[in-house]
Amino acid sequence: MLQSAEIKSHRRILIVDDDSELVDLIQLELDIYGYQVRSAYSASEAFEIMTSWLPSLIILDVNMPNLNGIEALKKFRSHREYFSIILISGNHNADEIIAGLDAGADDYITKPFEPKELLARIRAQFRIKDLNDRLMRANARLKELVDTDDLTGLLNMRSLYSRLEYELARGKRYNRTVCVVMMDMDDFKSVNDGHDHLFGSFVLTEVGKLIKASIRGLDIAARYGGDEFLIVLTEIDRDVAYSFCERLRQKIESYRFQSGPDEIHLTTSIGFAITDPNSPNIDAKQLVRVADWALYEAKKSGRNNVCYYDLSKHPEFMRQPVKKAE
Repeated sequence: MLQSAEIKSHRRILIVDDDSELVDLIQLELDIYGYQVRSAYSASEAFEIMTSWLPSLIILDVNMPNLNGIEALKKFRSHREYFSIILISGNHNADEIIAGLDAGADDYITKPFEPKELLARIRAQFRIKDLNDRLMRANARLKELVDTDDLTGLLNMRSLYSRLEYELARGKRYNRTVCVVMMDMDDFKSVNDGHDHLFGSFVLTEVGKLIKASIRGLDIAARYGGDEFLIVLTEIDRDVAYSFCERLRQKIESYRFQSGPDEIHLTTSIGFAITDPNSPNIDAKQLVRVADWALYEAKKSGRNNVCYYDLSKHPEFMRQPVKKAE
């Protein structure tokens, strides 16, 4: 099936060939069929065009001055984006064709060629690209489903720990702080006892939304399990972290959870801990455990409040002094 004009109008094709007559011929054919086309007469000119105009497909001549097509092909393949490449050449030698395909070309056509054949090969490459794009989108969606909690849309704990380890490593490298916030809904059992479980799920979904609305783009939030949540704040000091926790606590306290006839007001208890350049020995699980201790203190001291756990009181996490040689 031929691709529609609307689809073709979004297809970008870059022709790279030092033969201006052939370039004009190919461009004329592609223009007629509604493709977006640009041309370059050398590999260096093509690279310059690609800095602002990323093609979906490149038609690349094998024999060009300065940088030949095979070397240009390898350089194109180092680009972070993937696009189809069709090599064209007057060389009919089978070894040359094999070398071009092995170097990373998606197709190879020899001169002279029928324009209709080139158009058919282009359509074939776009069909493959469409399938590959759909597969990439499906994989991205699958990864999103694997990494996130389906109820709240926040990260799940499996993906959270790898992200936290990365932030800790980055914090150590650049002497930046990492804060872990643990929060737990107070008396959440009353939600399920006084309402059905669907309302309990609704409440957790709403809490996830409140958390998302409270964090910055560089922060990380996850559902830790049940009605417990974890937030990772980066490049933040104790006072700012406390202000964040207090604002979140107040936001939840003042929020009315309502779905149909069901309605409830809830509070939350929050604990947090922060690394600093003097606590390089702590890993992700230990930092979460310390924040959880702070959460326990918040629960024990009456709930609906914020507690901080000071890492400096625990020498096992702190930088060990270097002993002087005797």
